[in-house]
Amino acid sequence: MFKKHPKGLLAAALTNMGERFGFYIMMAILTLFISAKFGLSEITTGYIYSVFYASIYVLALIGGLIADKTQNYKRTIMWGLILMAVGYFIIAFPTPTPVPHFALYLTLTCFGLLVIAFGNGLFKGNLQALVGQMYDKKEYKERIRQEYGVDKRGQVLDMRDTGFQLFYMFINIGGFFAPFIAIAVRNWWLKFNGFDYNAQLPELAHQYIGNASAMSTEQMNNLQTYSSQVMLDGSVVTDLTQFSNDYLNVFNRGFQYAFFATIIALGISLIIYLVNQSKFPDPGTSDVKLKKGEKIAREEVTMAASEIRQRIYALFAVFGVVIFFWFSFHQNGYSLTYFARDYINLDAIDINLGFTSLKGAEIFQSINPFFVVLLTPIIMWVFGALKKRDMEPSTPKKIGIGMGIAALAYVFFLIVSISLPDKSALATMSTDQLAMMKLTPWVMVGMYFILTVAELFISPLGLSFVSKVAPPHLQGIMQGAWLAATAVGNSLLFIGGILYTYVPLWACWLVFAVACALSMIVMLSMIKWLERVAR
Repeated sequence: MFKKHPKGLLAAALTNMGERFGFYIMMAILTLFISAKFGLSEITTGYIYSVFYASIYVLALIGGLIADKTQNYKRTIMWGLILMAVGYFIIAFPTPTPVPHFALYLTLTCFGLLVIAFGNGLFKGNLQALVGQMYDKKEYKERIRQEYGVDKRGQVLDMRDTGFQLFYMFINIGGFFAPFIAIAVRNWWLKFNGFDYNAQLPELAHQYIGNASAMSTEQMNNLQTYSSQVMLDGSVVTDLTQFSNDYLNVFNRGFQYAFFATIIALGISLIIYLVNQSKFPDPGTSDVKLKKGEKIAREEVTMAASEIRQRIYALFAVFGVVIFFWFSFHQNGYSLTYFARDYINLDAIDINLGFTSLKGAEIFQSINPFFVVLLTPIIMWVFGALKKRDMEPSTPKKIGIGMGIAALAYVFFLIVSISLPDKSALATMSTDQLAMMKLTPWVMVGMYFILTVAELFISPLGLSFVSKVAPPHLQGIMQGAWLAATAVGNSLLFIGGILYTYVPLWACWLVFAVACALSMIVMLSMIKWLERVAR
């Protein structure tokens, strides 16, 4: 699988896999944790989620600037891993729920998220830049030329797209297992304290503690029914105030214990990285010559200013398009997770492991990485077969096709949601009515399947496009700019929560379908220009 690729690719992929494993443990439960910990609405939680997710990628731009300025990618990446571990420790440290001082504890949580985001900014884009630089090394190109020759056009075999697809696949191996760990730890702690899992209870408990008189009759009845159902000893709850406090404290303590697993994953990732550092390129010391006391890459010296400008224009055109993909795709940890919590029959996927169970809306976060791992070899084979026939679409065309597939995913969800009651109507429904309207989990599987196909046409190939087109002296900052474009899309994620809360469900998904469809049209209109620049 890695035979035609640089020797450092596997080590970089494993390093990223460990870090992403920890990251996706957090992302699988983050919005649910914030809502359950602080009793915040979906919309308010969305503001925090959007700022955090955006800052991850904005700070990647700063991380790229630091690495490009110092020309020390390796040390920048190492410090990124260390800072992320510190941030995870801050949010993982057990604290009581309901919190005794709301502003203090919420600020502490947000500070921990900021530290994670800064560490991620130092790590993520720069590791991607190192992967791209592996394919630019003369030693690698010469090895490929000697072992595999050249194609009909006299060019050395280009394995960059395939390499980034493999790199991306390893990210999602970690992402697949992460939600199971998060759910298992949280549900184990619930069971250890005599409780079962119920997705609706944290919201109802916060409402009861905060202002029981404002709850509808249906909500009060639902709280009483659910509270007795989750008592593993079969007892009937008579003191709802005590129960609400106890359940919230145990529920969220389980989340915080799950965050500790991210620190372990980061430790493993750091060890792999340090052991394999010698396999990674070092642009600060290799393939350079002196000019006016500065280290300048040879490719930079020979590249005309006009060509540099064209490359940067092309990159920013693509960045502008993918903003709308990430705005839609990263709803998976936000409005799509809330949808799974409220509208999917979670009892249908209750996997009992004895010491714990794997029931929870978070479990759907594993479907996307599962499909990435499953479908990546298939898509690589398809593209390889087309390449042999000289029919493979260009990277920009693949990205445009991916945007169209993403639009289809939300059209599918639109159709599924037409007959469902709006979010605001759920508070007026009894437990029996709520149970009757819930959908099969296969709805989420179908949604994530289509979204994953779109992702595989966009994300790994976007990384490859940036690596291929970015001027050599701007590799770090352009990878950071790709992530900054993702940040712009993520900064708009809160719109999903507003739509989910206030408009009919089908109209909510229509917005995302239209955004992706328009982006596809814009991308395809620029194909010839982008293909010319990428040559």
